[in-house]
Amino acid sequence: MSTESDREPQYNLNGPWLTIGSFDGVHLGHQAVIRLLTGESHSRQSASIVVTFFPHPVKVLRGNHQPYYLSSPEEKNQILKSLGVDTILTLHFDHTLASQSAESFIQTLHQQLNFSTLLIGHDFRLGANRSGDIHTLTELGKKLGYRVQAIEPFQLSSKIISSSLIRELLKNGGLSEANALLGRPYSVQGRIIHGDGRGKHIGLPTANLDIWQEKLMPAVGVYAAIAELDGHRWMSVVNIGNRPTFYEKPFEQTVEAHLLDFNQEIYNREMRLRFIHRIRPEIKFDSADHLMVQINQDIQLAREVLSDELNHTNLPA
Repeated sequence: MSTESDREPQYNLNGPWLTIGSFDGVHLGHQAVIRLLTGESHSRQSASIVVTFFPHPVKVLRGNHQPYYLSSPEEKNQILKSLGVDTILTLHFDHTLASQSAESFIQTLHQQLNFSTLLIGHDFRLGANRSGDIHTLTELGKKLGYRVQAIEPFQLSSKIISSSLIRELLKNGGLSEANALLGRPYSVQGRIIHGDGRGKHIGLPTANLDIWQEKLMPAVGVYAAIAELDGHRWMSVVNIGNRPTFYEKPFEQTVEAHLLDFNQEIYNREMRLRFIHRIRPEIKFDSADHLMVQINQDIQLAREVLSDELNHTNLPA
């Protein structure tokens, strides 16, 4: 279990407000919950607490070994803090926790946190066999001394927003819709490492990123993105894929960013890429010359797409 809190205990006159969930990606639906949590709790001089889990329950219960996360624990906490959350309690999720009854879990949590209000979605469930529904939690609240407040799911264009939907969109090339549901551009962060030097050889130096292996990558293809490095932002063209023009057999997937109007050595530094627009899928060209013709067209399109983005303010992560 880990706890994060950057705030002074200024909201301590009443029992804290609490919400529970995985909150992977902290999309618009999550943000609506968190804003309600912080707004209502702070107006009552109470603290706001988010209880979340790592690893994600799906990773544990379904044995999912593929890249899955929309946000790392650090990214998620950063966004939650930016939304005004006072304390983030991250519980280690394993089969022991999964087998715990809803009653036992909530009783332990209430003993530790003495929360006055539990804020949940109308279809929220927790505990072994998902037995802890709104009715169970409400009845338990009468015994322990907290109340339950349920909220309806957040919708955008008649779609209920979910992390699962965003994952599917990203995997299938639906970056624009995924960004709309997240409320910000999808992003990845990693350390810049040495590649095979092929980009520099053809006059197109790229920064190769070593990204957390559990992070879900957008679909293979070419993207217009904003690169953030040492507090500065640069327009960039990013290729996610296997470089089929140069390698006959599928090669290890790479993430390569060509920063426009940039010429510095930046190995071993951390960089974040915010994906703004999917330009095209990855294509195998007949030659490096044909590839360069296409890349120059990609760069021109990226400049057009990104011209206004450098002045925009986004949520962290």
